[in-house]
Parts: sequence; C-alpha cells; structure tokens
Amino acid sequence: MSTATQTLSHSIDDQLWSRPEKFIFRVAFIFFILLIVPSEPEWYTKLFSDFSLYKLLSALAGSRPGLIEIKSESGRWGLASYATWGILLLAAVVGGIMWSLLVRKRTISGYHKLYYWLRVLVRYRIAIGLIAFGLIKFYPMQMPYPSVSNLHTEFGDYAPFKLYWQSVGLSLEYQIFLGALEIIIGALLFFRATTAIGAILTAGVLYNIAHANLGYDGGVHVYSSYFVLLALFLLVQYIPGIWKLFIKGETVVPQYYTPDYTTTRGKTFYIAAKAIFIFLFLFVYSYYRYDLHFNKGRLKEPILPGLKKAEGFYNVKSFVLNGDSLRYSPTDSVRWHNAVFERYSTFSYKVYKPFDIKTGNGVPDGTDLFKEYELTGRAGGRVYLYYEIDSVERNLYLVDKNQKFSKNTLKKYADKDFLGLKELYKTDARDTLGILRWHYAQIDSSTVQLSGIDQYKDTIHVELERIPQLHTPGKYWYTENKKFHY
Repeated sequence: MSTATQTLSHSIDDQLWSRPEKFIFRVAFIFFILLIVPSEPEWYTKLFSDFSLYKLLSALAGSRPGLIEIKSESGRWGLASYATWGILLLAAVVGGIMWSLLVRKRTISGYHKLYYWLRVLVRYRIAIGLIAFGLIKFYPMQMPYPSVSNLHTEFGDYAPFKLYWQSVGLSLEYQIFLGALEIIIGALLFFRATTAIGAILTAGVLYNIAHANLGYDGGVHVYSSYFVLLALFLLVQYIPGIWKLFIKGETVVPQYYTPDYTTTRGKTFYIAAKAIFIFLFLFVYSYYRYDLHFNKGRLKEPILPGLKKAEGFYNVKSFVLNGDSLRYSPTDSVRWHNAVFERYSTFSYKVYKPFDIKTGNGVPDGTDLFKEYELTGRAGGRVYLYYEIDSVERNLYLVDKNQKFSKNTLKKYADKDFLGLKELYKTDARDTLGILRWHYAQIDSSTVQLSGIDQYKDTIHVELERIPQLHTPGKYWYTENKKFHY
C-alpha cells in the first residue's frame, strides 16, 4: 500500500462518525441490502427449477422486491404500489436500532469500508438492471409497432399506457436510441471513475420513465423508481464536492476510500472477477437476448406468418348466420362490424360486445397463441384469434385468444412456435382449446370469404372486402426462418 493511500485510509478510519451518522448508515445499509438481495422464496424456486446461465443472469438483472401487492387501483398504478418499500424501510429502522444496541458499548471504526462495498453492490445492481432494460429496447421488443387492429382502434378505447407504449413503438429508431442510452449508462456504473455521471444520468432518465408510467398507468413506475432511488444513494457521496465546485467555486480534491490490494494474487482476483462479471452481462447476456428475440422469436407479437397477401383492414360485405343474412348495425353483438388480417397469424373482428380488458404490458411468450400484447390495454369489442393455415385444403384452424387458458394448457403448449392445430383438431384438444376450422377463399386481391362454425356453435359465411389503407407498414417483421429484417 502506498504512503498516500495509507495516510488517507488511516485518516478516514480514525475519523469517528457521529452517532446520528452511524445510525443513518446502519438503517441505509440494511434497507438497500433488503432492496437488492432477493428475499422471496419464489425467486429461488423459479431460478433453480430449470437452471441455466441465461436464467441466472436474467433473474439477477430483473429481480425486484415485491413482498406485498395491494389489490386496488393505487396498489397497481399509484402510491400504494410502493408498500414494499415502506415495509423494508420499517424493517431497516428496527434493524438499525438493534444494531446500535448491540454495539453501544464498543468503539467500531471501518464504516467507510462497509459504505464502499455497499456502494459497489448498488452500482452493479443498477448497471445490470439498466443493461437488461436497455436490451429489450435496443433489440426492439418492449414496444412493438402498432398492429393493424390497434391502428383501427378508436382513441377513447385505449388505456393510457397503451397509447404511450404505441407512440414509442411508432419510432423504431427512437426505441433503439433509448435502449442504447440505458446500456451505456449501465456500463458507466461498472467503473468508479464514471460512477457520478452514470448516477446522474440514471436518476434523470429513469425518473422520466417513472413519472411517465405514473401518468399513463404503465405499471413500471415502481421498478424505474427503484433505480432512481439507488442512483440518488450513490450521489450522496458526491454532493458536498459538487456544491463546493459548482456553487461556491472552490477547488475540490476528492478523497474517497478505495481498497488497495497489496498482493499480486488479490489484485489479479479483483481484476478477473470484475472482467468476468462485466463480460457476462455486457456481452454474454446481450447475445442471449439477441438470440431469443431475433432467432427464437421471443417477442410480444406472434411470429408465424399470416395468410399470404391478406394483411389489411376489411369491411364485412355480407354476414350469413345459420342461413340468415344479417344486415349491419353498429349495436349488433353478433354480426361482425369489420375484420383484420395481421401480417402474422392473428385474425380479429369487431362486435358490439364487452370483453374483459387485459391490463398487462404483455410478455415475450414463446407461443404465438399466448402472446397478449395486441389484446392488452384496449376496449372496443374486438375478438382476436390465433390461426394456422392448411393451404392444401384451404382451411384455417383458429383458437380464440380472448379466452382464459388453464395453467395446464399454458404449460402443455409453452414455447411451441407451431402448435399443429390441424392434428390437434382430431383430438380432445379440439374442445380443450376450442379449435375452430374455417374454409377460406381468396376471390381476388381484395376479397376473402370465410365459412365454418364459430366459437358459439353457429354456422357462418362471411365475405370480407379489404379497404385500401394509406399508412406506412411496420418497419420490422419475421420471415419463415424467424430472422429479423428492417
């Protein structure tokens, strides 16, 4: 250890913290440990049930405290959703009191060392969290480009968060920029020299995300606020120096404790451990996310290609139900008002009928049937159906996506790109999933006819006429080999 470092270390070590400062530090130490280290048994159970390196990295990067969930609007989107923080703070205060009582008759130095390692833990927690946050934007998945169905949804039928998410999804470049920014900020926090600028950027960028989610009921306000809180904790150490330098105009010579490894083995271990950690999260984890998104299709939208040359918004030219032709009425709960073929394997139609509104942000499920992002955050009486094509017999095999699937069904068909509905239609799964079979005929470039039995056991014959649309199509899609294209 150099003489200068020894002098600095001993001067800090000999400088006794005041009693209030020690108590505040003890509370803060316990509080941030509880915030960062997963305490829910389910976290460990899920991690080790099917252990893999990707699952470990993802679990560490995405862990968040969630001891309690209050079943109310405020508990989901408002201040009551921060209840876990209040519980952990109360536990930290109690722990701080107990800690103080245990050491009340002892003179203990070295709080600066604990403070240093707590800051390291906080720095790395923010870093890996922001990298994970950034990757789902840098590889554009978090906020997909609006589907045709969503582009034809009345403004008043949208939940606030869906409007916000789709406005971001409209700009592929902006979403990638946001992702790159979060990844860069996360990388800054791996290093002491760039911690201050990284913490300032974290507080600013994540505060913007937090208040936007509070304003639009996005549901990510607690997690984004979590990083703001951690960043503010890191900035506490720099506030006196920043005040002297920028407000008082005084010269500042930073003096902060840092460990000095006196042996070659200790220094080698430190450098190797840090390099491996950074490599795992900045490169290995990044590749895993790339592979999942672009090669394996773990997206919020379906990846199975839809009916060829059918994508678009359709007027229901005629609708025959059980042999009776129904005329259009804006309040009809049976006759379709309009229909949509997406570029992927989703067909939807609108009726005047209430459906449960899904309020989640959607997850990148591995099975197209269970992907819900296109359904979430919107009303308007639209029914969504996942379908697979039998081009030889010109049949569509469809399943209603609005239904609630059982846990067994979700588990049984998880992570299957193609379910094989034609074969399942001949088994008990026909009733379990509610598989439908409709014959289709593409009469010309703008007309599609569908006929079969719907989910209500009624015979239907529908003629759809595509309405020309003056809009820019999505900027990215999947080909049959699921490779990403712009």
